Amino acid sequence: MPAHAAWPEAQLPIAANVAIRITGASDPRIPAAATRLLNAWQERTGMTFPHRAAGPFAFDNTAAPLTISCDAASSAIPQLGEDESYVLQVSGDGATLKAPTTLGVLRGLATLTQALEGDSRGWYLRATKIEDRPRFRWRGLMIDVCRHWQPIDVIKRNLDGMALVKLNVLHLHLTEDQGFRIETKTVPQLAERGSDGLYFTQEQIREIIAYAAERGIRVVPEFDMPGHATSWVVAFPELASAPGPYVIERRWGVFDPVLDPTNEQTYAMLERFLGEMAALFPDPYLHIGGDENNGKQWNGNSRIQAFIREHGLKDNAGLHAYFNQHIRDILQRHGKRLVGWDEILHPDLPKDSVVHSWRGAEGLAAAAGQGYATILSNGYYIDLCHPAADHYRNDPIPADTKLSAAEQERVLGGEATMWAEWVDPETIDSRIWPRTAAIAERLWSPREVNDVGDMYRRLAIVGRRLEEAGLRHERNRPEMIRRFVGEPAAPEICAAVGVLIDAIEPVKVYARGAQQPEMTQLSPLTGLADCARPESDAARRFRDAVDAVLASGDAHAGQLARTTLTSWRNAGSFIVDHAAKAGPRVSGEAVPVATNLVSVSIVGLQALDTLQARQKATSAWLASAQATLANTAKPSPTATELPMLKAVAKLVDAVR
Repeated sequence: MPAHAAWPEAQLPIAANVAIRITGASDPRIPAAATRLLNAWQERTGMTFPHRAAGPFAFDNTAAPLTISCDAASSAIPQLGEDESYVLQVSGDGATLKAPTTLGVLRGLATLTQALEGDSRGWYLRATKIEDRPRFRWRGLMIDVCRHWQPIDVIKRNLDGMALVKLNVLHLHLTEDQGFRIETKTVPQLAERGSDGLYFTQEQIREIIAYAAERGIRVVPEFDMPGHATSWVVAFPELASAPGPYVIERRWGVFDPVLDPTNEQTYAMLERFLGEMAALFPDPYLHIGGDENNGKQWNGNSRIQAFIREHGLKDNAGLHAYFNQHIRDILQRHGKRLVGWDEILHPDLPKDSVVHSWRGAEGLAAAAGQGYATILSNGYYIDLCHPAADHYRNDPIPADTKLSAAEQERVLGGEATMWAEWVDPETIDSRIWPRTAAIAERLWSPREVNDVGDMYRRLAIVGRRLEEAGLRHERNRPEMIRRFVGEPAAPEICAAVGVLIDAIEPVKVYARGAQQPEMTQLSPLTGLADCARPESDAARRFRDAVDAVLASGDAHAGQLARTTLTSWRNAGSFIVDHAAKAGPRVSGEAVPVATNLVSVSIVGLQALDTLQARQKATSAWLASAQATLANTAKPSPTATELPMLKAVAKLVDAVR
């Protein structure tokens, strides 16, 4: 939602003769973005817009119904705090997009890309006057390419998604226990020995940076240190705090290997590496991680403990701060500013550092209170499969904030974080989108824009726009379902499994590792949990219908709840009855979950019958229903859960 908007009663028809006129400052990113807009509109409408002989579209038509006016070209590489505002006016006669900078034009064109509507009479833009600007300067998406490798095509299509929802920072997590994912020519052993051969070349990094810059997006690299360092010390075991040798870690968790801050050779290697990376990445910010050092190697090394005492560092936290000061000095020599996760916060941390809060809003407040610029990711961990509403309600500066005006100014914004333990190139889009669009709105729009119901209504539309932009959060699912069902993949079984998958969700937070402990970096991600969406739209609509029934007896909501439960019961029963006609994964994985879905649906239908008959359930039925719900809530080896359980439990409670 824009910062300010008015919607008069009028429409601007969009027909096959549409053209765009570009005036003002010259910047090749503007016609490139306008071309992407018209391509998107062409594909949506099926119309062919005017083309010129030497290129795709004509942008010099003096009678064009769409006019773009830019006052000044932005920096070739986007910078933190650049003006991203724009004004968009649409009337029945034409549309004008005006912005003081290129970035403002790009944000306005993102709005126009989403704004095209159609009905039985044709395509149009609603009349409007939008005056828009972002609430926060730093609006990011972190992608971990280490736990599971994510190649350049994944990064590019997600940059297109980011541009559509006006995110402006791509944070690439490039080193981890499970992989060192970037070519380095000064220390080539790092990628050669620590990556399984899966890493970005420097030419690919330049390609990503240019692709992002064309869309008004900064690229901030992260090289995690001193912990999460297994892939570093595979190549250089002598720089670890305990003897090697080391191998790439295949599992998930917090591991012991940590760089040795008392070894001058550690800093010599990092001077070479960080100097090279500083030259490769033009953004002035560089993320050093700094999280989850468990301290075991430092505690177990008598030489390191003696160093702590001799230098008056007090404890491991003091040694970590000592390390960070050295890294900050290296970065400063190369013109970079240090960013790190909130474990770096320490009285000795240089004040020009940026504290990235992942453990809680308290850490953000503490950092801002101590004079540090801050970024919030706590509450935006999209890999944990929380619903979009949870992210949407999570505000870097909530209405009841205790931060002073000066402290609020230090809150740069926030980042969604896509940690990659449980995603691969086929599934990563489904974990990022469309929920990250809700985070993007929270970081762009005014705090007062907080209607969750309207957010979900619009999120469904934006999800389709993201598909048009090339994201694969929906289009990969049919093939994943066919593969899961196996041969012969009868359409009826695929359809029933599709209903099942639409009804379930992956388990939340970090439960999957406990429920599937045998899974490693080498395991295929093709199970029920991988096919399922992080948030079931069907279960959410069912929960809303149940709430409406219990609040007011809404008949329409009651019918929706009954229809949904019936669909779930029928699909689950079909899977159980026809599993023998599908591949072994259906009987091994889907049947137990489908059986539970049938049981829960029957309880829900019986509760609805009792409620609508205005009767009370018998004690025997209540005991049986509660036992069913308790049994189906138990952890599943498929690492999935039934998100409608609480709503069905409400129906059961209502007929006591």
